[in-house]
This record gives sequence, C-alpha cells and structure tokens, in this order.
Amino acid sequence: MLAETEEPGASIAIVARRHDISRGLLWHWRRARHGSQAGLSSAEGSAFLPVTVVDDSRAASQVPVDRSIEIMLPGGVCVRVGRGADLKMLRGVLTALRS
Repeated sequence: MLAETEEPGASIAIVARRHDISRGLLWHWRRARHGSQAGLSSAEGSAFLPVTVVDDSRAASQVPVDRSIEIMLPGGVCVRVGRGADLKMLRGVLTALRS
C-alpha cells in the first residue's frame, strides 16, 4: 500500500479506499516509513517489512485450515502464534527477540 502511494500521481485517498483503510492511518504509516528511512526511530520502534500475499487455491484445498501465523525475523528466527495467543506475552517475546 505504501509503495502505491509513492507512484507518480497517486492519491492517498484512493489507495486507502481501495484497501478499505482510513486515510489517516495510511498517512501515519507514510510518516513512520519516511522517518525510519531517514534513520529516525518511531515511538513504537516499528519497522516496515515487505509482505507478499500468495494465492494458491490448489495448495489451500489440500491443507487443513490453520488459525495461526508465522513471523519470520531476521537471522532465521521463526515465531508461530496460535489462535487466542496472549498479546501482551507475544509483545514481550518479540521485544526480547529484537534485543
């Protein structure tokens, strides 16, 4: 979404509408991204990472539905988070791994 807003002639309002998010959130992400690219740290210590969505319906039909996510961190560390995970504990684990 952020890359779309960088295209010549792009409209933040149109990009936000297309992805069904608020314009303010998209502006916030742009400011945070530009701050992190300039070497500034945001208040939350956030980082933007590229995300790829893969649509492989053939593979999806063969695999049982799993309500978990995998978070791949630099250095090959993988964190698997199951449904109903305690967000406070997850935040603590991710903070510890980034340290």
